[in-house]
Amino acid sequence: MRTNGLLVAAMMLGIASWVFGHEPTSHNMNSAKFSVYQPAAIKWQAGPPSLPKGAQIAVLEGDPTKEGPFVFRVKVPDGYRIPPHTHPKMERVTVISGTFNIGMGEKFDQHATREMTVGTYGHWDTGMVHFVWIKGETVAQFHGIGPWSIQYFDPNDDPRNQKN
Repeated sequence: MRTNGLLVAAMMLGIASWVFGHEPTSHNMNSAKFSVYQPAAIKWQAGPPSLPKGAQIAVLEGDPTKEGPFVFRVKVPDGYRIPPHTHPKMERVTVISGTFNIGMGEKFDQHATREMTVGTYGHWDTGMVHFVWIKGETVAQFHGIGPWSIQYFDPNDDPRNQKN
């Protein structure tokens, strides 16, 4: 009986060694689905016309203008402002660098904001009217389900309505 126990233990040890000694195929570093974005290698481009001038954007995953998941980063200079606006879907933001100040309401009030510093994550419901001002050059990461869009509370604040 003791011999059978030792044989079973040896077989189990052999199977475990084989299973845990092999790299799972889902972690293949050469997979087309494996993407890593080092900060220095991120490709920034001019922000979309829906944002005030000065914004830069880097789309990291998906297409925010289409249905489906997306991740993008926005880089903006010190003092940058986004007037009161809404989004048709929940907004999710993580601050990568700088300070992102968020306020709720239909009137821009720099003193009625909450400070989001590096590492802070925030989300707010669909349709909430909010505004933003930036302290120091700031990078914020947005993620969600597209299509992503912005509608300004006052159409006169919409950069797409501005005459050049």
